[in-house]
Amino acid sequence: MPTLTRWLIKAAFAWLVAALVLGVAMQLPGAAQSPLLRAAWPTYLHLLTVGWLTQLIIGVALWLFPKHSAARPRGSERLGWVTVVLLNLGLLLRTLGEPGGAIGYNTHLALSMSAMAQLVAVAAFVVNVWPRVRER
Repeated sequence: MPTLTRWLIKAAFAWLVAALVLGVAMQLPGAAQSPLLRAAWPTYLHLLTVGWLTQLIIGVALWLFPKHSAARPRGSERLGWVTVVLLNLGLLLRTLGEPGGAIGYNTHLALSMSAMAQLVAVAAFVVNVWPRVRER
């Protein structure tokens, strides 16, 4: 399994654990009194869908899609790492920023940077994998 795929899949597992820990915390007695936990539902969903599912799908796609060429079977290694770094940076910024907004902090910059990082990450993935989606 390529290094890039391993990093994506391990990061996906880490975000899955983080999402499940957050989900359990949101169900604990007294969680309704915590402004952070009351506001955590969108963060929880984002961790599951982007952190776990999307990252796992990207990792497996980079590994299993048809080869780009003999010299570069998985396309650009650089674009792959851009995808990993920006996707996880965006997730981290969202995880920290979104609940902060619920308790009165101005988190518009963090959330905007999060969205931009994730957008560029997905664009890098699409640009990198697009040539590998072709007929036989």
